[in-house]
Order: sequence, then C-alpha cells, then structure tokens
Amino acid sequence: MGVATKAAIGGAGIIQIRSKPITVRALTELAIKVAAAVREVNPETKVVIDDRVDVAAALMAKHNIHGVHIGQDDLDPRLAREVLGPDAIIGLTTGTLKLVENANSYADVIDYVGAGPFRPTPTKNSGREPLGVAGYSPLVEASQVPVVAIGDVHAEDAADLAATGVAGVAIVRGFMQAADPAAAARQVKQAFNSDATPAPHNAE
Repeated sequence: MGVATKAAIGGAGIIQIRSKPITVRALTELAIKVAAAVREVNPETKVVIDDRVDVAAALMAKHNIHGVHIGQDDLDPRLAREVLGPDAIIGLTTGTLKLVENANSYADVIDYVGAGPFRPTPTKNSGREPLGVAGYSPLVEASQVPVVAIGDVHAEDAADLAATGVAGVAIVRGFMQAADPAAAARQVKQAFNSDATPAPHNAE
C-alpha cells in the first residue's frame, strides 16, 4: 500500500500529487492511480495536483481530483479559478510577509496559502529564508486566507506550528520516511482543532 493511501487512512485532509521531473502524461497517469487508491480507503481525503492546472482540469470531472496547488510562477490564481470552477481547491505558495500580503489580492479565488520553508528542505529550493516556528504568527495575522506551513515539516512539529495559528501543515519526507504514515497523519490531525483547514500531504 502506498504512502499516500496510508496517509489517507490516517485522516490526511489533502494529498498533493507532486513529482518532478515528470512528463505531463506520466503525471496524469500517476494522479489517476493515486486518486483512485485514496478514494477507496478514505473518500473524505481530497487530492490536488501540484502546479499543473491543465492536468487538474482534465481530471476533475471523472477522477477524484479536487484542485491544484500553484506557485508564484505558475498560472495566475484568477485564471486558475476560471479554468477549474468555483468548487476547486486552489492553494498558492508564499513564504514572506510581502508574498502573503500580495496573496491577499487573490483572497476571493484561493482557499489557502502555503508558507515556507519552515526549515531548509532538499525537496525544493525556494531561495527564501527558513521561517522557523516564530515566523508563522505574523504571516497568519497578515493573511486573509488560511496559512499552511510547508518546507521539511515533520509530524512532530505539528503541535508547535498549530499553536502559531496555521491551519495545517504540508509534509513530504516526514511521510515518505515514516515507519507508519497512517500514525503520522493521525498525529498531525490531533494537533489541530477539528475546524482547521485540512493539511496537504504530498505524494511523490
């Protein structure tokens, strides 16, 4: 059983399909496979595509894909909303106070912002300074949408991050390397209030 399905069994709110480098066709095939497996074990878990609005749009109608997470250099969030429709989940990567403030101009078309990195991460070099726990409260205060902590977050960090007011955490290596991804997902979920925004978890 894959890491994504185990995380879904543990209650992960969102699974993000992210794999680089990869062709569009291979990403599409991966997304269909993961989304079907996730739906089978936990229909409540949402599945989003990283970066590729076109792939998300192609799959949303028939394949348990619920939206997209886009970066600063990807399709404009307003265009993404036009393409994907009103029911899609749309997240936007930020990581500095200025980026969060800029993201407020999209507050009517995005559902959350990912802010990071929490600590230096080998999976993606954003060029931004790590925020640490102390860096999140000002971003939460400034943001008009929920903030999700990203960037080498582990399940053990969830309680401290939850205390800053973030709505969730995005975890990659913490799940890929976990002995029990389902237990890790439960640990993260328990760190947040029941009314918190579901926390994205990346499947690579």
